[in-house]
Amino acid sequence: MTTHSESRERITSELCLLAGKIILQSGGETHRVEDTMIRIAAASGFPDSQSYVTPTGIIFAIGGANPVTRFVRISDRSTDLSKVTLANDVSRRLSLGELSAAEALARLREIEAARVVYPAWLQIVAAAFVSGCFLIMFKGGWNDFVPAMLAGGAGFALLLALHRFVPVRFFAEFLSAAVIGGLSILFVRIGFGHELDLIMIGSVMPLVPGLLITNAVRDLMAGHLVSGLSKGAEALLTASAIGAGIAVMLSAWS
Repeated sequence: MTTHSESRERITSELCLLAGKIILQSGGETHRVEDTMIRIAAASGFPDSQSYVTPTGIIFAIGGANPVTRFVRISDRSTDLSKVTLANDVSRRLSLGELSAAEALARLREIEAARVVYPAWLQIVAAAFVSGCFLIMFKGGWNDFVPAMLAGGAGFALLLALHRFVPVRFFAEFLSAAVIGGLSILFVRIGFGHELDLIMIGSVMPLVPGLLITNAVRDLMAGHLVSGLSKGAEALLTASAIGAGIAVMLSAWS
C-alpha cells in the first residue's frame, strides 16, 4: 500500500523530471535544467535531491527515506523559449507557495502538450525579413535587400519542410543552404542582385545555430563539460552542413 510520503516523493519526482524535460527540449541550458529541478525538489520538501543532465537524457534522484532514481530520455530538441519561460514561471510560483505540487504538475502537463510555436508562414516571413536586415547590417546595399529576403525565406521554408520528412537534420540544413546558395547566384547572374557574398551571408543567418553555440559556451563556463562539448560539436556539424551547401553551389556555378 502506497504511503503518503511515497506518494509525495512520486509526485515531486515526476514534477521535477517533467519541468527539466520541457526546458531541455525547448532549448534551455543544462545548468538551468538542473537548477530548476533542484529548486522544485527543495520547495517540495526534498533539499538533498540530485540531478545529472545531458543533451540526450536526465537522471534525477530524489532524497528521502527510500531514495528513488529515475531517468528520462530526450530524443527531440528544438528552440521554444516561450515554454522555457512558462516552465520557469511554474517553478517560481511553486517555490513561493502559490501552487501546490499537484497543481504545478497539471500546469506543466498543459505546457508540454501545448503548441505555442508560431505558425510556419510567420516563421518564414520573419526569416525572410531577418535575412534582408542582416544584409544591411553587413553593409550591403538596399538594392540587395529583396534578393536576400527571397533567398533566406526560400531556404528556411525548405528547412521547415524537410524537418518533417528527413530524420537527419544536418542533411536538411545542407539542402537548405544549397538552395540559398543557388538562388543567390541566380539572382546575381540575372542582374536582380549585386553583391553575391553579402546576399549569401545574410540569407543563411536564420539557419545558423546561434542559441546552440550560446548554450554550449554557457554550459562550459558553468562546468558542464559533457553537455558543453556535445552541444559545441552539434553546432559545429550544423555550421559545417551550411558551409558545405554553399560551397557545393559555388563550385557547381563557377
